[in-house]
Amino acid sequence: MTRALRTPLAISLGDPAGIGPEVIAKCWDNRDGFALPTFVAIGDPRSVAAVWDGPIELVDDPRQADAAFDYGLPLIQLNAPRTDVPGHPSVAGAHTSLDSLEIAVGLARSGSAAAVVTGPVAKEQLYAIGFQHPGQTEFVAERCGISPGNVVMMLAGPTLRTVPVTTHLPLSEVPAHLSSALIESRGRAALRGLQRSFGIAEPRLAISGLNPHAGEGGQLGREEMEIIEPAIAALAAEGWRVTGPHPADTLFHARARANYDAALCMYHDQALIPIKALHFEDAVNVTLGLPIVRTAPDHGTAFDIAGQDLADPRPMAAAIRMAAENAIQRADAA
Repeated sequence: MTRALRTPLAISLGDPAGIGPEVIAKCWDNRDGFALPTFVAIGDPRSVAAVWDGPIELVDDPRQADAAFDYGLPLIQLNAPRTDVPGHPSVAGAHTSLDSLEIAVGLARSGSAAAVVTGPVAKEQLYAIGFQHPGQTEFVAERCGISPGNVVMMLAGPTLRTVPVTTHLPLSEVPAHLSSALIESRGRAALRGLQRSFGIAEPRLAISGLNPHAGEGGQLGREEMEIIEPAIAALAAEGWRVTGPHPADTLFHARARANYDAALCMYHDQALIPIKALHFEDAVNVTLGLPIVRTAPDHGTAFDIAGQDLADPRPMAAAIRMAAENAIQRADAA
């Protein structure tokens, strides 16, 4: 970090039966090697103790984390009704993960935390307790008073950033959900996010096609001509540096990546396959369009390896570093 954060980062532990507690504890254990700033975790300390025998420093306020960080993992304690067994998610654990997320977002909104990093949660368990959102992104957006349609998910790695226009849809439903207005909205949010959180004054956005060869002039599909090209024209008319529609199969090699700061992709796998192929260990999920900084590691709960000391902390470390970098960038620009 070139500059220190004014306040610590807040990290929700995620589902207590998943690998969130383990990777967060390992990040504190390797805080110097990973070059991590001060952070405070939020959750049930028993879920950490179940997978790690290191020191835990209970704190009541994020401001106490600075003094505690050299001695143990600073943690704001939540008292779950029962201790979850690693690898065995429960409804009680879902309540704990949701409470942890709620507190972390509240701390960031109040300015008590510089940013939020969210641990992985189990949607099945969350839905069982009445969770009404598709995922944590939409929950955070609502708590910040932002329409979910005005935030975007960016997957960011050292040499590539991608943004999917549509996310968790069957591939057969993607064309029906695409519209020029949606592409414009996602593109605008991505471009503004590159300016605000990454400090890129004049960001360049490459926009992919939907069909093979970007439709081949309408021979392999007309979505490029009828939906994507009008959106590109509208963004360009606003003064943004946008190009496309590009064939997706030639958009991600090294020479192509040198020509843009982020790629706007039409569907989930079109965006996630290249980022995971290039940066499986250090890709970060960044939510753009929020009044706060929020990042997350690009992996799930991994219940199958929870509690076995097999979880790799590098994705969480990358999410923590990027949250700090984005928070510093925003503070400098304010």
